[in-house]
Amino acid sequence: MPAVVRGGRRQSSNQPLKRGPSPKGGRGRGAARNAPATPAKMAAFGRLDLTPRAVMISIAAGVVVLVAVLATGARAERIGASLSTGMDGLAVGMGLKLERVFIEGESAEATAAIERAVNLSGDQAMTSIDLNAVRERVETVGWVKSAKVLRLLPNTLIVHVVEHDRLAIWQTGGRNVVIDGHGQVIAGADAGRYPNLPLIVGRGAEQAASEVLPLIAQRPRLQSRVEALVRVDERRWDLRLKDGSLIQLPATDQDAALIQLDALDQRERLLELGFARIDLRTPSEVAVRPSDDDA
Repeated sequence: MPAVVRGGRRQSSNQPLKRGPSPKGGRGRGAARNAPATPAKMAAFGRLDLTPRAVMISIAAGVVVLVAVLATGARAERIGASLSTGMDGLAVGMGLKLERVFIEGESAEATAAIERAVNLSGDQAMTSIDLNAVRERVETVGWVKSAKVLRLLPNTLIVHVVEHDRLAIWQTGGRNVVIDGHGQVIAGADAGRYPNLPLIVGRGAEQAASEVLPLIAQRPRLQSRVEALVRVDERRWDLRLKDGSLIQLPATDQDAALIQLDALDQRERLLELGFARIDLRTPSEVAVRPSDDDA
């Protein structure tokens, strides 16, 4: 970053202070010391010419300027645009032109869309870049949760983005989409590129997934066996395992039900032995149906 220079010219402490002449009619040096100091701004204000004639001249000048602006009509905008173009040209001549754009925080999949949203031309005057407009364009990209745009003179623009987190793959309407922690679909995200994300299925699954998925993640033995979480009647979950087994969770107190399952698995190694269905929908009760091979 450019060095920051503070302050202005310093007065040397070795120079003697200059004394002005004593005011006329005063009582000598002692009287000058005891006289109240007049602030510089107040002194300057006291010297303003506020006679009626000066006031009338000021009002007349303001009216002339106003009439001149009104008389230009639509030409006022063209005049302003011409002045802006001239200032931009001056800035470019001074080397204040866009040469580099750095994008930070983006994923490889989102980079191209963010670059298109920035939409700035090379050698553009740095002074003409509307930072808020760039930020708003970048935040329209489906990947982006929020963005911040900084101008680094003389020639660099920094775009820092925060992307939506990838929570799960939601199967809905015959297609798979990526959702974030708030259940929002991330536009442009290719579900096929995230094979390790959990699969959720059913109406309302995207809104309820953020509650149950952390509970599953706390149990690696169970998580490694889950193929999909199916939302039933928008009230509860069925866990479909990779071997075809089914675990039915209750509509409430899902954590307590999974604790019961943990205790049963530690005692019987149930997840390794296999089963057709485990019903945890009734509190304090676990119903296990053996697989057909064990029947």
